[in-house]
Amino acid sequence: MFLVGVISASLAALAYGMSTVLRALGARRTATTARDEGQDITSSSGGPSLQSTLSTFVDPAFILGTMMVVIGFAGGAVAARFLPLFLSQTIVSANLVVTALLGTIMLGIALHTREWVAIWMVVFSLCLLGVSSSHHTGAGEGRTFHWGLFFATLGVCALALIGVYRLGRHGAIVGGAAAGFLFGIIAIAVRILDGVHPFDAVTLLTDPAAWTIAVAGATGFFVQTVALQLGAVNGVTAVLVVGETAGPSLVGVLFLGDTAEPGLGWLAIVGFIGAVIGAVLVAWYGSGDPDHFGEAPPMKGGWRRGREDPECDAGVCADVDVAADVEVEPAAGTRADESDTHADRS
Repeated sequence: MFLVGVISASLAALAYGMSTVLRALGARRTATTARDEGQDITSSSGGPSLQSTLSTFVDPAFILGTMMVVIGFAGGAVAARFLPLFLSQTIVSANLVVTALLGTIMLGIALHTREWVAIWMVVFSLCLLGVSSSHHTGAGEGRTFHWGLFFATLGVCALALIGVYRLGRHGAIVGGAAAGFLFGIIAIAVRILDGVHPFDAVTLLTDPAAWTIAVAGATGFFVQTVALQLGAVNGVTAVLVVGETAGPSLVGVLFLGDTAEPGLGWLAIVGFIGAVIGAVLVAWYGSGDPDHFGEAPPMKGGWRRGREDPECDAGVCADVDVAADVEVEPAAGTRADESDTHADRS
């Protein structure tokens, strides 16, 4: 069963990575079409309008991406049942690499060394979390935990929806992180879901964990879509994978009996800190000036944030600055002439 769980988690990583890029492509095409038709797709707060999000849902690329989400969910669900959440979510988090690679091909996103360093820092750190975890799952919790998870999910959903629509373009990172937490909650709910083995439809449908899966899945999908409309795909995905990995891993250790390998608790801490730092770097460099139409100048190289200015690269900015200096600082002789003229008039 351990091997089945690993294969399922790997399938989920591939499917989720493809889904993210396809849905980002759908959001880009919808935004481009709306701009060409002269439609306003932003709300008063600077975020996407509800109509633009609904229009994105019917784009063919987005629909294909949604189908990949279903495949990813199935693989992740199997992995969550057979593996510790430490390990299953770590493998699923490899979708960040899939997203980055496909994004360069399908979205024309040029990645600099800094992005690759940060992305692989996230992946390596999450691997440390996986290595430090035991290969055996703990026991589930009682019904009180099921209800607590359900009400906590409602709170996260409310905050996520408020964040993506109230924070404007800054809501991309909030939406990505919230979607990650919600997808992580799904893994927790699948792990504790009653009525699966042996199968009992009544027990399964009356379990609050089943309701949690439905609410977290729908809201997480919607919030991630809005986040992809607002921000850069790599930045959104980076904070998402940390949320869907670190959250369930912590809950698994504290409440579900998942444990680290003896003597490797320190490695789990190092992995968690590294994953957070790497995700922050990816989000920082990917969220400064998102390219929603695929027409923006390339990002600056090195460790600088922002995009290149074509005019400055061509030397125009330097010419303008020189002209401005000459205008602001007139010659001393000119000032003397002006003073003499003023005296003669007096």
